[in-house]
Amino acid sequence: MKRQLSRCHWCGTDPLYVAYHDAEWGAAVHEENALFEFLILEGAQAGLSWITILRKRENYRAAFDGFDPAKVARYDDAKIAALLADPGIVRNRLKVNAAVINARAFLSVQQEFGSFDAYLWRAVDGKTIVNRWRTPAELPAKTPLSDALSKDLARRGFKFVGSTICYSLMQAVGLVNDHLEDCFRHREIAASLRSSQ
Repeated sequence: MKRQLSRCHWCGTDPLYVAYHDAEWGAAVHEENALFEFLILEGAQAGLSWITILRKRENYRAAFDGFDPAKVARYDDAKIAALLADPGIVRNRLKVNAAVINARAFLSVQQEFGSFDAYLWRAVDGKTIVNRWRTPAELPAKTPLSDALSKDLARRGFKFVGSTICYSLMQAVGLVNDHLEDCFRHREIAASLRSSQ
């Protein structure tokens, strides 16, 4: 009989959520468009559940030109109006406007640091922080590191980058490994980090 894999509680049994947990959440992301995608989607999630955003993810990719920050930075009022009429995404004016503002700020960071990846990963000295949480109650919503990232992003003109959103971003793109210790992905990610050192 096949042994059931132990997973983090939050992904439940929804196949989309489980696939995201098993393949993406907590794995190190360095590709620029992927980092921009997570930045925008984490902001879109504010006040909503992540599964709501996951279900709209493909629609977002189509609506936002594959999350190409250079293209999103050029969106004008007509494009924003079209996005606000698109039922496939979260039609919140502040969030849609923030995506365009953030694309422009993203390009500025790329110019200053060579890449957004270089900027973001310097927050953890280029290495994933491996946490050892045993229960869901131990998982923080934010940390001093996410506070600092939030403050710096806001200073650079980014919107929807509160500390909780920033910590969710850090978890999603692998700056921290926040899988619970008994989750099979905690061990996989920790092992991949050891082998890459």
